[in-house]
Amino acid sequence: MAHEIVFKVQRFDPAKDKAPYYQEFKLTVEDMDRVLDCLHTIKWKYDGTLAFRRSCGHGMCGSDAMKINGRNRLACQVLVRELGSKITVEPIPGFQIIKDLIVDMEPFYEKLELVKPYLVNDEPAPVRERLQSQEEVESLDRAISCILCGSCTSSCPSFWTHPDYLGPAAFLKAYRFIFDTRDRAGLERLDRIDDSDGLWRCHTIFNCVEACPREINLTWHISKLKQKAVSRNL
Repeated sequence: MAHEIVFKVQRFDPAKDKAPYYQEFKLTVEDMDRVLDCLHTIKWKYDGTLAFRRSCGHGMCGSDAMKINGRNRLACQVLVRELGSKITVEPIPGFQIIKDLIVDMEPFYEKLELVKPYLVNDEPAPVRERLQSQEEVESLDRAISCILCGSCTSSCPSFWTHPDYLGPAAFLKAYRFIFDTRDRAGLERLDRIDDSDGLWRCHTIFNCVEACPREINLTWHISKLKQKAVSRNL
């Protein structure tokens, strides 16, 4: 059923604006429309200068993460019927704004690189593949499903106040390889995350869990990393 909503978008162009401001649009939407559909309507029919990222439109690429009614979510996943008659959209916090809803994700990816997000194994390659049991594969299943949207890290108060903090996405990527039985760089990764800007800056607030569009319990994974770090030092 079609109905009207007030759609408020944070706008900011550093080339000409002194500070972010909000722009409102009255839109006629259907119950099954998503926030991403509303942004498309605004850009295509009302203001072509509106800037935002999106790609697959199906919750797989993570490119359209933004703050929707106060919570980090993917614009392609959220139905307008879930949000009421007033919707406010802002860029995810903690990152420098490039324009409107687009933020600079380079610091996020740099922190991922610090944990060596790839398999390390210098042993002679087997004839076929490096085998794992079903249980070993399942232990990594949730960590592997991360789409690197940045919603978790951007929702973390420790990240807002400590720019050198690695953040939950980097920890999840570290978990994915530290607990991979085929990998041989686990201790090196632990060295990189076992400090005051690493694991111990996490205060178990659970914001990252609430923000994750893939429903990954990042806090549980981080707790396992903390246990691993402590046990190796005993």
